Amino acid sequence: MRRHFPFPTRTARVARPGLDRAITLGVACALAAFALLLPVRSSAQTRDLSTQGQLLDRIAAIVNTGVVLQSQLNERVNQVISELKAQGLTPPAQSVLRKQVLHSLIIEQVQLQRAQQDGITVSDDTLNAAMQSVAARNGIPFADLPSALEQQGINYADYRSQMRDQLIIGLLRERDVLQRIVVTPRQIDQFLAREANAPTAGEEYDVSHILIAVPPNATPAQLTAARTLADKVDALAKAGKNFGKLAVTYSSSADALKGGNLGWRKGIDLPTFLTAVVPKLRPGEVSAPIRTPSGFHIVKLNHVRRQEHKDIVAQVHVRHILLIPNALQDNATVRERLEKIRSEILAGKLKFSVIAASVSQDPGSASHGGDLGWASPTDYTPRFAAAVQKLKIDQISQPFQTRYGWHIAELLGRRQFDETKQMKRLHAMEAIRASRADEDTELWLQRLRDEAYVKILSD
Repeated sequence: MRRHFPFPTRTARVARPGLDRAITLGVACALAAFALLLPVRSSAQTRDLSTQGQLLDRIAAIVNTGVVLQSQLNERVNQVISELKAQGLTPPAQSVLRKQVLHSLIIEQVQLQRAQQDGITVSDDTLNAAMQSVAARNGIPFADLPSALEQQGINYADYRSQMRDQLIIGLLRERDVLQRIVVTPRQIDQFLAREANAPTAGEEYDVSHILIAVPPNATPAQLTAARTLADKVDALAKAGKNFGKLAVTYSSSADALKGGNLGWRKGIDLPTFLTAVVPKLRPGEVSAPIRTPSGFHIVKLNHVRRQEHKDIVAQVHVRHILLIPNALQDNATVRERLEKIRSEILAGKLKFSVIAASVSQDPGSASHGGDLGWASPTDYTPRFAAAVQKLKIDQISQPFQTRYGWHIAELLGRRQFDETKQMKRLHAMEAIRASRADEDTELWLQRLRDEAYVKILSD
């Protein structure tokens, strides 16, 4: 069976209870390719370039101070074609597909440039955690991921580079869109009340959509043109034309190259403008065009399912001591110091909570005697979680290193915990944000694109 290695397209979700929490996301479908125009002689002899140099690449578009290369465009087009065929979709004409892919690459370049300006980066630990997640979802050991990618013609180094880019874009969106959506406790209470009384509270919907974008300050002529195109696409969809292919061809949405698919959403988790529309559709039915600030949306309901579950999670209760190497104490010195502290705790000469409060350099837990409270092992960095997972109750680990420094950890307990109530409130907050995020993201991307200098040289 062919393994599927998508690239990140979802927003990073970050939580931090004391140490660090995992960043959960999907994985992206484009490889960055870089080439140069290499003259044989010095730059003073540019007039000889046509005969003395070798053209390795061309520029497809200039984006502010950066470029999109033809090699990138060609590579992405090939990947999108492969992805569409894997979904059972027939790709549109090459000219249409290249235009859509180039638009996607330009938007990607604009976001990466903004992130670079603002100093947004992704550490190697975070990147490795995302790569491990990809390997786990495909049922292979992390060490086998490079060879598995190679079998599909994907260069591992390029894959890591593109994944880092997509994680950075996710963090930028988290900061500029999601974190600006304020959710109050009253809104959460109202959401839960509506959900409890909703006849479709347990139903989830697989939805696809097409966005015919409208500029923020559109003229009457632009509005008329957009409405005409929306009506045309709607008529084609209702006539039975493949909705995914129509999305790839006409949609301006960020998910256009995925056939416009939004995935499975609870009815109450749908974008706000769809919550009253989608539950009324039958599977396979297409809505009339819906006007929003970003443009006209045409929506298709693919499937409906009922989903009920409890959030029972395995949790661990851990305390730790963290020491951070510096110019005066290198890794070996810090590790040796922790080994001595561990020995003295085991010998009864020191009390874990007392010495943690005295020497631990984790500001979030030191004042509590190093206690991190109850949490899921997956809430911690992979190395910390792996060290804790090996411990028996009341056992203290040997010193181990994470990106934060060196630790010793003691496992105080394990339990199966019903987080249903807490998770309902968390899910409610996320659903409220998500219901606004889709539309806010489209407007944000339009604004970034309008503020950028873009010159298309070839599509």
